[in-house]
Amino acid sequence: MSEPDPRTLRLQRARGYPYMIPRESFVYRDGRTAPFDLALTRGRTPVLAIGSNQSPERLAQKFGHDASHMIPVERARLDGFDVVYSAHVTRYGAIPAMLQACRGACVSVAVTWLDDAQLEIMHASEIAAANYAFAELVDVRVRLDAQRDCGALAYVSSRGALRHAGSPVALAAIACEQRQFAAMSTHEVLERVRERVAPQLDADAFIDRLLDDHQWRAAITEAISTDADAFTHPVRVLR
Repeated sequence: MSEPDPRTLRLQRARGYPYMIPRESFVYRDGRTAPFDLALTRGRTPVLAIGSNQSPERLAQKFGHDASHMIPVERARLDGFDVVYSAHVTRYGAIPAMLQACRGACVSVAVTWLDDAQLEIMHASEIAAANYAFAELVDVRVRLDAQRDCGALAYVSSRGALRHAGSPVALAAIACEQRQFAAMSTHEVLERVRERVAPQLDADAFIDRLLDDHQWRAAITEAISTDADAFTHPVRVLR
């Protein structure tokens, strides 16, 4: 069977966010996964992974340049929050995730246990475009898979939550108990954004232009963030 052409692959990457997320904790190493080992978390910084950072595919894109990287990824639960779409467009054409406070909800997330070098790589991937800040959520504890908890360090959207029909939109790919927001796939959300800002383009042409025209993509981000819902939980910005 022939491989998809490059255009098909990049359209799939935009629409496929947040990619395949394992149901169990795992260890990422050189593009592959292995069973989770709690001992490997020692001396590392726990950072919340709420969207594609839970996916081995995305970790490989960020860390695959160096086969020495080993990252424990632990399943976790976070009370009082949901994972929704941020009001910006990534360079690869997706609408990415952010946390948003949601009383009574309990969302399934992960914790990436990063060493100092990996934390700098993650900062560069998340903070460089000025769409996120690295922060500690005040008075929040993350319930980890191994029957313990940790503080909540996370990348918090500076753009706010994308709104559709007057409300944030949750990621359908992320499980959440007592969810209060309507949920959509990234494919569906991209269509809602296209209908709002570029109805003259067909679906594929819209993503093509997002990918090929940096200035236009920035203008779309500005347009969809004008009525976004700001992140409301108190934080201590660390970077």
